[in-house]
Amino acid sequence: MEMPFSFRVKMGQREIEISGTREEVMKTVEELPQLIEAISKAFESTKTGKETEQPAGSAYPSVSASGCSEAVLQLLRSEWGKHPRGLTELGEALKANVVYYPSTTLSGVLSWMVRKNKIKRWKTDKGYVYVLAGGRNDNGKDTGES
Repeated sequence: MEMPFSFRVKMGQREIEISGTREEVMKTVEELPQLIEAISKAFESTKTGKETEQPAGSAYPSVSASGCSEAVLQLLRSEWGKHPRGLTELGEALKANVVYYPSTTLSGVLSWMVRKNKIKRWKTDKGYVYVLAGGRNDNGKDTGES
């Protein structure tokens, strides 16, 4: 009985996983360039031209941080983070990047970051939302202004 074999690779915002027997996976990996080309063409044919009008939370930015606070800062520095984000949205964005922290940990880190003036928080009808503290210029860099 052959052991299951999986191959997973992430390229930017896209990820592909191939599972099966080792021979099946290796054969598919050899055919991967043709498969990617076919899949890309299929996605191109389904575009409506209004791809930029997706809901604000539909595409999460990539993060590669060593800790929770740095990951949150990377999220909030991105284009996605220009809009105020709640605890749930931040948690989902981290999970989308395979960065797992319990909501209690994330909540504590967010509170600490507010006290350290790294981020700002305010209450809305749906709960607290967070943004980077300080001003931001057109390219999304922190200007250090309050």
